[in-house]
Amino acid sequence: MILRRAGDRGHADHGWLNSYHTFSFADYQDAKQMGFRALRVINDDRVAPGKGFGMHPHRDMEIFSYVLEGQLEHRDSLGNGSVLTPGQVQLMSAGSGITHSEFNPSPGEPVHFLQIWIHPRKHGLEPGYTEWQPRAEHADAPKVLLISPDGREGSAIIHQEVDIYRLRLQPGQSVTHALADGHGAWLHVAEGALAVGGEPLVTGDGAGLIRSGEWTFTATEPTEALLMDFA
Repeated sequence: MILRRAGDRGHADHGWLNSYHTFSFADYQDAKQMGFRALRVINDDRVAPGKGFGMHPHRDMEIFSYVLEGQLEHRDSLGNGSVLTPGQVQLMSAGSGITHSEFNPSPGEPVHFLQIWIHPRKHGLEPGYTEWQPRAEHADAPKVLLISPDGREGSAIIHQEVDIYRLRLQPGQSVTHALADGHGAWLHVAEGALAVGGEPLVTGDGAGLIRSGEWTFTATEPTEALLMDFA
């Protein structure tokens, strides 16, 4: 297991934006923290009311946002526009080139979300955008597939061999995940605390799982986490 503790992450406080970087990003650069497999960026962002990221370009990257608190308004050069609330996911395939903005439309409440970048399996793809909306049965489900390469179980489609799950656990509750030979998984604890492989993890901690077989995740307090299984 590769451990990445919350307190060891990069940090930038711009006033309107308070951001923690699991891997190298912007002014935070560490040659030992350049990602995990195809995973390149995990930014834990809090944006002040009425503020946000103006229109800016990306290319050749799969970028998704997972909202934890507040509202996040997305607009892009493909004509997409929507406001996401907690538990919702937006996935943007930058492909050959796209511009987008991410904005907090609330006049009084901050927005807290994760933005995650994953390298696509090939460059120059047609840009695209999709969302994942939770259904009623997902509210208390301990493990839900959000994103996959084939769109199964109603998941959003990503151009990479990765399955991305949301874990939502109550204290004492456990869930398992079977990691196939040759796969590696990254766990990011968005909120709460859990134990995996004998290691306690808390809010903001990350862990790279590199041993195949069954892993068990047991919450010690109400917990929400993302688990990314890379082939």
